[in-house]
Amino acid sequence: MKFTLKDYQADAVAEVLGNLSSARTLYQKSEAPVPSSFSLAATTGAGKTVMAAAAIEALFWGNEAFDFDPDPGAVVVWFSDDPALNEQTRNRLMDASEKFTHANLVRIEPPFAKPRLEPGKVYFLNTQKLTKSSKLTRGHVEPVNGAQQITGLQEMATPDLQGWTIWETLANTIEDPNLTLYLVLDEAHRGFNTKTNSDKPTIVRKLVNGTKVRPAIPVVWGISATITHFDDAMKQAEVTRNRQALKPVQVDASRVQESGLVKDTLVLDIPDEAGNFDSVLVRRAARKLKESTERWAAYTQSQGLHETVKPLLVLQTPNTPNPDDVGLALDTIFEEYPSLTAASVRHVLGDHSTQRFGAWEVDWIEPQRVQDEDRVRILVAKDAISTGWDCPRAEVLVSFRPAKDNTHITQLLGRMVRSPLARRVPGDERLNAVDCILPFFDRTTAVKVVRYLTGDLESMPGTEKKAVIDGKELFQNPNVPKAVWDLWEQLPTQTLPQRGAKPVKRLVALAQALSADGLRPRALKEGEDEVHASLDAFAIKYAKQLDAAVQEVWDVHVKEIAGRYGKTGLSYNEFVERADDRAIRTGFQAAKKAFGADIAQSYVNHLAGPDDSDSDDDGLREAYVRAAALATVQEVREKVDADALELTTKWFAEHRVAIKGLPDVRQQEYEDIRALATEPQIGSLRPPRTRIEGFTIEQGDGQLAAAPLAPLHLMSDEDGQFPLTGLNEWERTVVMTEVKRPDSRGWYRNPSRAAFDSLGIAYRDKAGNWHSMHPDFIFFNEIDGKFVASIVDPHGHHLTDAEVKLRALAQFAAKFGDRFHRIEALTEIGGAMRILDMKNEDVRETVLAGISSPSEYYLSNIAVDYDRDV
Repeated sequence: MKFTLKDYQADAVAEVLGNLSSARTLYQKSEAPVPSSFSLAATTGAGKTVMAAAAIEALFWGNEAFDFDPDPGAVVVWFSDDPALNEQTRNRLMDASEKFTHANLVRIEPPFAKPRLEPGKVYFLNTQKLTKSSKLTRGHVEPVNGAQQITGLQEMATPDLQGWTIWETLANTIEDPNLTLYLVLDEAHRGFNTKTNSDKPTIVRKLVNGTKVRPAIPVVWGISATITHFDDAMKQAEVTRNRQALKPVQVDASRVQESGLVKDTLVLDIPDEAGNFDSVLVRRAARKLKESTERWAAYTQSQGLHETVKPLLVLQTPNTPNPDDVGLALDTIFEEYPSLTAASVRHVLGDHSTQRFGAWEVDWIEPQRVQDEDRVRILVAKDAISTGWDCPRAEVLVSFRPAKDNTHITQLLGRMVRSPLARRVPGDERLNAVDCILPFFDRTTAVKVVRYLTGDLESMPGTEKKAVIDGKELFQNPNVPKAVWDLWEQLPTQTLPQRGAKPVKRLVALAQALSADGLRPRALKEGEDEVHASLDAFAIKYAKQLDAAVQEVWDVHVKEIAGRYGKTGLSYNEFVERADDRAIRTGFQAAKKAFGADIAQSYVNHLAGPDDSDSDDDGLREAYVRAAALATVQEVREKVDADALELTTKWFAEHRVAIKGLPDVRQQEYEDIRALATEPQIGSLRPPRTRIEGFTIEQGDGQLAAAPLAPLHLMSDEDGQFPLTGLNEWERTVVMTEVKRPDSRGWYRNPSRAAFDSLGIAYRDKAGNWHSMHPDFIFFNEIDGKFVASIVDPHGHHLTDAEVKLRALAQFAAKFGDRFHRIEALTEIGGAMRILDMKNEDVRETVLAGISSPSEYYLSNIAVDYDRDV
């Protein structure tokens, strides 16, 4: 893969591969082949195609990290109802994996003269190519003007220039015992919805279930926004009968949000009073587009990037747009942003011809080309443009839809959430935001959009997404002392452990990064020498175990079973053969898995020496056997891993300051390497650069009002104030109480996502999976001339995650309590605000024992009332 999978992507791929392996077993090794199906459900922006690329790559070529063997007979058919979507997917697969080429990503186009599909290839099909009128399925031109045709000719004749219809090709592929056909239904809930009688199956039903004369597809893998969509679609199409349903793979939307692959903030601009203000707000949109362009250019230059992001403005029209209104909007945009040209405007309306909007003639562009055609800066659209379309550089939406059409607006916004750089821009919420400008909404209907966007919406990933009204950009508060900022950067934060992390591989990744950035030019050689020395030393220390392991690699155990004609019973005989080169190479895979391919191969070269480079030489063969054997000795693996972990920690400490001076993308690389561990690691905090907050709140009657303000937040407006938007009453009480303390010097509303500017605490849920929690508030005080930090985390005792988060805070306090003045969990219960002091050992032990519920802890004598007296 060209991309390093995010942790949630790796987990999902592992589950997908487990299902594919089970599906293959069900079909190939059962007495009667059992077809099966499952779904991969993930929100927009999660990288479904990247996950699919990783799974298909492993299916074809195997994958060491996932311990997955290839299926030599695997054939994949990628099916959707949109040829443009297929083409976009095909390009993305090639972008994601260097192993995918034009040769193994095949468009099925007439004439397609093949008796069966070939293994190791992905074939792209869409609904239209399986209709009766398709050249892939028909054998002659349909009669016209009532002309007679020979009965049965349609079924018997093959398509022009083809020996087989596409249905026959698929059937031959399924019936070949050396092949396994895997069908990927992209956006699986699409294509099933054709309403037909039960005796006239839809194309998808016919494809999945087969017919009386054609077999069913062995394995169906649906890729959709939700599991429910796929399950309902399969039931509706009546394709679940006689098909084994495997466990669905669901990607956690909150983990997608934490990854930075999708934007964090939605900023809504609406009229503040009744009247026609569309031109005013369109002008504002143009200004935002211009400012965003300049900001991206400045960021690109500061980071030394080669290409800048060129943001896109989307003009969303009603279903029947007035061309003159659209033309007026374009006039307004160009008045505000005159450096744009006519070539900067395109449309993706249903009519693919050139459209006239006022004085403007605007050409059509294929939706999937918009992202790459960065000279296009203004796009005229209607609804969600098309299934599967997304445009990471789309940052500003102006919708001329009326308030009643909020669903159309949110659908389109759902296509604009992917981050342009496929990562979060650290500390800069402005570059991590989408602007939605609604000229024909009032403040009441805008609240509905906010609720929709921050609620359970399948097309908008994550329930933690922030949507703000009257958003302002905040900067570092000049009233906060420098000592507070210095203390913030020294606070401990934890990274999430990664699945399948290996210490030696982590060391090699760090060495490669340090060498690439010129921070330690010979790091890779140093790392290899250190690991080689450890392996040599432990080979001597554990010589007895190693000798036995070497012999085991050389020995190939064979069991002979014999029977005689006319006699009952069998005879068994065991013997040992000496391993040949192929068997030794197979054994060497253990070393590659334990130490990584680079270290394993370099250690073989180290053992063999410069004179044993010939692959047939006995010295080289012995080196492979010894390396393979060392990897099977548990004591050696554990000791080498410990040495690699120690050296990695030492290098991170030595180069800490230099790493902080690197561009954001490189710093993120080091944070990813830091997280390649089986236990949480101490990460590095950095100050935020900008932040966007709404200065309007919703009142109990649904009306909007100005948000209450508080001083001394690390980020503030020009008056040094921070809006308490998004906080409930008792959370606001906590903030106002803390900032009024005489020794208060600052506070921070900790973002609820993994980022450089968010303090995170790693914890395991009840199932053993790792998650990250982000305490709500960090308060800074000056006590006896020393600046100290405190964690205060208000969290509802009734919430389902209350218990695990209390345990996480207790474990964090046990490890890092000396770095904080206070670490307190707080809730409102029984009409009082109660706290659990996690710096108190008795409180920690009680919480970690887990013998009571959170509410019982807060009502017991281990909790105390929150001190609101200032």
